[in-house]
This record gives sequence, C-alpha cells and structure tokens, in this order.
Amino acid sequence: MNVSPEQLIEFISNHWMMSAALFVVTILLIQDIIDSATRKHKTVSPSEAVVIMNDDQTIVVDVREPAEFAEGHIEGARNIPLGKLDERAGELEGHKNKPIVVNCQSGTRSLAAGKKLTKLGFTQVYEMKGGIFAWKDQNLPMTKKRSK
Repeated sequence: MNVSPEQLIEFISNHWMMSAALFVVTILLIQDIIDSATRKHKTVSPSEAVVIMNDDQTIVVDVREPAEFAEGHIEGARNIPLGKLDERAGELEGHKNKPIVVNCQSGTRSLAAGKKLTKLGFTQVYEMKGGIFAWKDQNLPMTKKRSK
C-alpha cells in the first residue's frame, strides 16, 4: 500500500493527537533502548539474583521505605531507602568491588539506585527486575525479621 506525502500530511492533521502520542511513545522507547545499552549495572531476574546471592560476599540492598521493608523482605537484606542512599553509601564502602543486588517494590527505584551506586564507584551492581513483586511471584522466601 503506497501512501503519498499529501495523504500522510492529511492523516496527521486530521489525527494530530494520535500522531503526537505516537511520536512521544517512539521517543520514549528510543530513550529506553539507549539507556539500557549504556547502563553500567546489570538487570537480573529474581532467580538470577538468587544465584548471585549464593556468593557469600554478595549483599542485598533494599531501597524501599522502612514501612515497606518491615512488611517483608529478602533474608539478610539491608534497608537503605533510595532517598538516603547518597548519605548512607558509606555503609557499603567495603563492597565497592563485590556483588550488590538492589531491589525495591516493583523495580522502579532499584533502577535509580543502581545508577547511583555505579556513579559512586561500585563495580558489581545488579538491579533485580520486578522487585519484591517478582520475588513473591516466584514464591521465593521472605522474612519479616529486622535485618541489617
């Protein structure tokens, strides 16, 4: 099906809101692809995170708020809310070259935390895709005991 430039312009002018939305979505998708390609930390599934956590040197950093953390978290995880990560990064200083798995509720905050940690010089940062929601979906163990 051949579409002439005049027909395309007519379509865009008749459906300008839909055309604008398509343009915005396309830009956002391109931005996401570029961001994924240039990201310095890795994204892992909960099952891949478990494999990484089997290394005794790995620490898990849960960047949710304390109330969310108290409702249930990965055994041994450290709760450092995303908003306090810059000021509390010193607590992780001894792990600059060791594996760090970052998680949150749904995977959004862990992306930001992964970026922050790599900017601070941490070399083995793993962002857990899907967060605690994905962890629970895979029926992986959680605890409500307060951890470090």
